[in-house]
Amino acid sequence: MSAPLQLALVVAMGENGAIGRNNALLWKLRTDMRRFRALTTGHPLIMGRKTWDSIGRPLPGRDTIVLSRNGAFAPQGVQVAHDLADALARAGACAARRGVDSAMVVGGAQIYAETLPIAARVHLTLVQDRPEADAFFPGGAAGAWRDAFVETWRQAHPAGPEDERPFVFIDLVRRG
Repeated sequence: MSAPLQLALVVAMGENGAIGRNNALLWKLRTDMRRFRALTTGHPLIMGRKTWDSIGRPLPGRDTIVLSRNGAFAPQGVQVAHDLADALARAGACAARRGVDSAMVVGGAQIYAETLPIAARVHLTLVQDRPEADAFFPGGAAGAWRDAFVETWRQAHPAGPEDERPFVFIDLVRRG
């Protein structure tokens, strides 16, 4: 019998909880993009349709599961789920096929809100910025959700030629 599927949220947010504006990222952070690739390659990805629209293609080495209520939505190279239970079942099958025990939730705000209560881990990139946005992580960067998790790792990165803003990588695991 295989281990139950674990969910890990992968999110970059500003100090104000901002995660996007006009269906786009708020920063250019190449270091964060490399970390995203390292964390997610080999794992199923669960994302909402707007996040899919912003990416626009399946990412190499990952199974993509897009949550959408639109029955006509059927892009090539991805699996479409119409509710969270369906997405989790699809992610579990993909994870078992790949020999991994976790799926990565990569946005957007509504999908984070649905999965945060059942997530085992959060891979947070906390960007030292408070940009205007129209999409926010539920509860923000310092929200009550943090009480359910313990920080296990932290690494600061200054702004530089590859990263327009300073940021901190923070890994958190669910208490208990």
